[in-house]
Amino acid sequence: MLCFPRNAGESVTTCPEQETRRRTIMSSDLLVDLHDDLGGDDSPSAALDQLKLVQDKQWPPDDPVSLSKSASDIKSLGGTSHLPWDDPFYDIARHQIVEVAGDDNFGRKVIVFNACRMPPQHQLDHHKLLMYLKQTLDKYVESDYTLIYFHHGLTSENKPSLRDAYREFDRKYKKNIKALYIVHPTMLIRTILILFKPLISFKFGRKINYINYLSELEEIVKCDQLVIPNRVREYDDKIRLSLKPSVVPGPISPPRSPPLPFQQFGVPLSALRHRAADSEGIPLVMRDTTGFLQENGLKTEGIFRRSANVSLVKEIKQKYNSGEEVSFSQLDDVHLAAVILKMFLRELPEPLLTYQLYNDIVNFHNVDTESQAERIRNMLTSLPEENYASLRFLIQFLAQVSAESEVNKMTNANLAVVFGPNLLWGQDASMTLSAIGPINNFTRILLDLHQEVFIQ
Repeated sequence: MLCFPRNAGESVTTCPEQETRRRTIMSSDLLVDLHDDLGGDDSPSAALDQLKLVQDKQWPPDDPVSLSKSASDIKSLGGTSHLPWDDPFYDIARHQIVEVAGDDNFGRKVIVFNACRMPPQHQLDHHKLLMYLKQTLDKYVESDYTLIYFHHGLTSENKPSLRDAYREFDRKYKKNIKALYIVHPTMLIRTILILFKPLISFKFGRKINYINYLSELEEIVKCDQLVIPNRVREYDDKIRLSLKPSVVPGPISPPRSPPLPFQQFGVPLSALRHRAADSEGIPLVMRDTTGFLQENGLKTEGIFRRSANVSLVKEIKQKYNSGEEVSFSQLDDVHLAAVILKMFLRELPEPLLTYQLYNDIVNFHNVDTESQAERIRNMLTSLPEENYASLRFLIQFLAQVSAESEVNKMTNANLAVVFGPNLLWGQDASMTLSAIGPINNFTRILLDLHQEVFIQ
C-alpha cells in the first residue's frame, strides 16, 4: 500500500516503516553534514549561519509582482517601491521582500516576508534589510500582528543570518506578534528550528506555525489580499498536483456560499438596509459595536490595536449571521467589539469607500492642503446613500475615539493605520505597501477634516 507525503515537497514511500526509516536517515545525515560543515562545532547558532537551505542555487529570476489594476496605477508613486528613489531604504524596498497586507481574519495586521524576492547576498545589504524590516514593523508593533513568511526560494546564495535576525529584534517586536506562519516549510527549515530551539523563548516558539499549502492560509487571512509571488503560486500548484486526488487540498479561495436570510457579514450595504439597519441605513453590527465602545471603550489604551479570542470572534460572527441577538455588554470585552467592527468592514463585498474612488484616493497626495476638505466632499457625493451614511457614522465615532487619545493613545494617524485598509482596497483585494500608504494618509486627512467634510 502506498503512503503519501504529509508535508509539502516530500516524496512518496512504499510503507510507513520505510517512511520512518527514511526520515530518520535523512535527519541523521543532515545533522552529520551540519557537524562536518562546521568543523565539529555543535553550536546551534553556528549551524544557522553555515546551513545550506536548499541544494538548487540556480533559481530563475522572479516574475514582476502581479499587481492589480489599481495597484499598478500606483507605480507613478515610485515604481515598484513605495518609497521615493532618494530614500535610504529605496534599494531594499524596490525588491518588495517585505509587504503589509491589511488585516488577518482576527483583526491583526499582516506583515509578509517573501524569501524568493531576496537577491544574492552580494547584491543585498542584509543588515540594511533588517533595519528596513524594523522600520516597517515600527508602524505596527504597538498593535497585535501576524507575520507570514513564504520560505520557497531561499537558497544558500541569498539566505540571511537567522541568528542575527532573531537577536536584532528585541522584545518590542516579539511581544505583540501573535503568530508566525512559515509557508511551504521544508524538512530542513523544521530541523533548523529544532536546532534553534535553545535560543528561542518558549512563548515565541508557541507562535510558530507551519502552512503546507496556500489553501491553508485562508483560515488565517484572505489570500486575495496577499500579493503572492508567481513562483510561490507555481510551487504550490506543483506540490498539490503531486498528491493523490483524494488528499489534494481545496482551492486557495473557495467560492462564496449563498447568503443566509439574516446574514450581516459579507453582504452588500444595499442589502443590509433591509436587515435590521436603522432609518439612516447604518448596519446593525456597526451600531452594536460602536454603541458598546462609546460607553465602555473610549478610554481603553490600544483600542483597535489588540486582537480578541479567536473562538469568540467566530461565535459572534455566526450569531449575527444566524439572526441571533448579540450583547456586548454581557460579554464585557472591548477588544472583541473592536475586532468585530473591523471584521465587518473588511468583509464587505465592496469597500465602504467603493472601488470607484480608489484612484482618486491613492492620488490624493496631489491635492493642495487648502482644497482638501472641498475635494473630499465632492468625492463623497459619488458614494451610494448607505455608504455615505455609514462612513459619516464611522468617522464621527472615530473622532470621539481620537478625542481621548491622551489616554487611549489612538490619534488620527494611529486610527488611520488601523482603519485605512478596512475602508478601501483594490478590485482584486490585494494590498501592498504602495497602496496602503496613500490610503492611510487619506484616512488620516478625512479624520482631521471630518467637521468640514461632514457639514451638518
